[in-house]
Amino acid sequence: MEISKEKKEFYRKMMEDAKEQLGELDTKMEQEIQKIREKLAELQKAKRLYKQIYEGTAELLGVEVEETSENSNYSSLKLEEIQE
Repeated sequence: MEISKEKKEFYRKMMEDAKEQLGELDTKMEQEIQKIREKLAELQKAKRLYKQIYEGTAELLGVEVEETSENSNYSSLKLEEIQE
């Protein structure tokens, strides 16, 4: 079954519009990914700073800090040890 010239033109236009929308979505996705990368970098920097503060104050107080990984949540510090 052959389609008419008008329908071919309609579908060609629809295909071009879809391709354009795909390109725009790719651009928007890249922009959002970049924003996420920047936010993660900020959070990692803050984490490093607070880790330094945490470990430094623990050392000053003579409290042993148990660190199991880079993603440690530091919940192992007992407040009773600090409140002597």
